[in-house]
Amino acid sequence: MAAQDIAAALERVRTVLTRRPEAGIHDDAPATARWAGGLRIDAGHPSGASVATDMPTELGGSGDQVSPGWLFRAGLASCAATCIRLNAAAEGIELALLEVVARSRSDLRGLVGLPDAHGDPVPAASQDLGVSVRIAAHGVTPERLQALAERGLRGSPIYTALQPAVPMALHIEVVAA
Repeated sequence: MAAQDIAAALERVRTVLTRRPEAGIHDDAPATARWAGGLRIDAGHPSGASVATDMPTELGGSGDQVSPGWLFRAGLASCAATCIRLNAAAEGIELALLEVVARSRSDLRGLVGLPDAHGDPVPAASQDLGVSVRIAAHGVTPERLQALAERGLRGSPIYTALQPAVPMALHIEVVAA
């Protein structure tokens, strides 16, 4: 969809929500995960769309699907990119490049329930979570692109849901278009 079409759709939504703020409150589509044998899990959307996950062979999986942890990072990155794109369209900015990378570090001892060398529990949660944004647009100042990316991230439901719970590093690289 072209930037002007996205901007027009956003403006229609803003107009409705300005008149009727309660229209913005809704239940999100549930994600249903079903075990499909071994360590394969099929996660489904009410629309019928689905994604399969599995674990690497080292952990007893087939290794032929993405892991749930990768899917988590993919959700974070794609949500952030979507929100940055929405803001760019609303401001009439034609992006030449937008790339969001979500990275984390994990300690498998937490997943399998092993303590650290001192006997303390090892967290199973992702650690050292970080998001990197590469963004470019012809004729747009680096400062404006930096601010655009930051606003997009502040509007990203997944990014903002993680902020209070998991410290997250942010790096924005504005590149030549």
